[in-house]
Amino acid sequence: MDNPFGHEPIEEIKEALQNNEHDVAVAKIQEYLDQQDKIPLHIGITGESGSGKSTFVNAFRGIDNKDERAAPTGCVETTSEVTPYHHPNYPNVTLWDLPGIGTTKFPADKYLEHVGFEKFDFFIIISATRFRENDVKLTQEIQKMGKKFYFVHSKIDNDLRNEERSQREFNAERTLAQIRENCIQGLQKQGVEAPQVFLVSSFDLHLYDFHLLEETLERELPAHKRNALLLILWMILKQ
Repeated sequence: MDNPFGHEPIEEIKEALQNNEHDVAVAKIQEYLDQQDKIPLHIGITGESGSGKSTFVNAFRGIDNKDERAAPTGCVETTSEVTPYHHPNYPNVTLWDLPGIGTTKFPADKYLEHVGFEKFDFFIIISATRFRENDVKLTQEIQKMGKKFYFVHSKIDNDLRNEERSQREFNAERTLAQIRENCIQGLQKQGVEAPQVFLVSSFDLHLYDFHLLEETLERELPAHKRNALLLILWMILKQ
């Protein structure tokens, strides 16, 4: 992880610590903490192949799938490398479209090593159906690193259409609540504590939980920035 603020202040912090001038060092570190808006944030978008990761990356950035800046999407596996996409309105935010876990190219036991999980500040785990064993394995590794993650159940519009066709008395709100609760209970049974699950259609962002996801990220962003900054400081001071 690069230092976004330059190396001169770091040398001043090092010198203050070496001279036991702790008040000076604390003041310099506080200056860093006050510059949160300049901190780069790296968000890992992960999940199984075909779950809609790339479409979500485009939707999150407000970009149509047909736009030349868009992440490639399709009915076959389209993401074969870890690929960064900058947010057009927030230049410090980068979404990383990660290859699907559990394919022959990226088996679960080699996945974390291949994508370099340690460089991301937090993760959004995408699933088009129920969250599976591979998704839980990801959360376990993310938790070991002390990082945050969110679950997005994508393609929820498809689920609603299927339910409407099969139910005699269809109620969209009741169905959404049942799907959300089913996802949460399934994750809890596999040892994930208090999972945050959002139901999203990347083609209808004004519906379902996308705005709730935005509000949650906005509310929790200062903590992510602070953690990212402290990690930068720790890595540099360790040198």
